[in-house]
Amino acid sequence: MQLEPDVEAVRTELTSLASLGDEHVAIAAERLSQALGSTLGLRLLAVLSEAALEVSSQLPSGRVEVHLVGQEPSLVYVEAEDTAQSPAAEDGLTARITLRLPDSLKASLEAAAGREGVSVNTWIVKALARGLSNAAVSRIGSRLTGFGQS
Repeated sequence: MQLEPDVEAVRTELTSLASLGDEHVAIAAERLSQALGSTLGLRLLAVLSEAALEVSSQLPSGRVEVHLVGQEPSLVYVEAEDTAQSPAAEDGLTARITLRLPDSLKASLEAAAGREGVSVNTWIVKALARGLSNAAVSRIGSRLTGFGQS
């Protein structure tokens, strides 16, 4: 899927609208259209990502992902993996809490859940379960091995 024709169409429209003014307006419009090019591309990718999440939520299994090849996105269907049920499914989801968090964190949670093809609730429950199981493991006597690179 090529985004450049859509970005170029917006640039052309901006130039057309600028022709209604004088040469200063035309120069400003040209500068704006150059500056908006990358931003428009990113916004279109965001729209594709939201569309993929929405379509994925309506599928009985699997999910739709946005893959980038170079700078060109493509929508790809990914089959659902047969995994063991999460702890939340085993517990019967008997407890309910209200959680208030910043919009930016909520957006990050939604994106992470979308990448895994699960609901935000399921993603949070799994993350909490992982955190608790990692906290139960004693860190005394464990060592890190390997090397780092700057």
